[in-house]
Amino acid sequence: MRLILLWLLNACALLAVAYLMPASIQLASFGTAMIAAVLLGLVNTALRPLLVLLTLPVTLLSFGLFLFVVNGLMFWLAGSLLEGFVVSGFWPGVFGALLYSIISSLLSSLFTTRKGQ
Repeated sequence: MRLILLWLLNACALLAVAYLMPASIQLASFGTAMIAAVLLGLVNTALRPLLVLLTLPVTLLSFGLFLFVVNGLMFWLAGSLLEGFVVSGFWPGVFGALLYSIISSLLSSLFTTRKGQ
């Protein structure tokens, strides 16, 4: 049940990002947002660890700031793979990924409970 709630919250976070950045990030519908949330999860699970490992020297030299670039690339890749989810470029992908993570974290902390409480 918790996984479905997180999935819906991530889809809502994607809709919020598309609302806040209408010129550069577009979503066709809520269904597209739900599929995009799954796709973002899969891309971040499958590719992100490999990219973080490969770019570790640059990440260390930039004091971790290069991870924003990696997150933006993952967001942009998901927008390129799914029809109906448009990310218009690299920088909108970076800012969209940043907004998405902030909004998703806020929504998750508001609607999910910790174990033991």
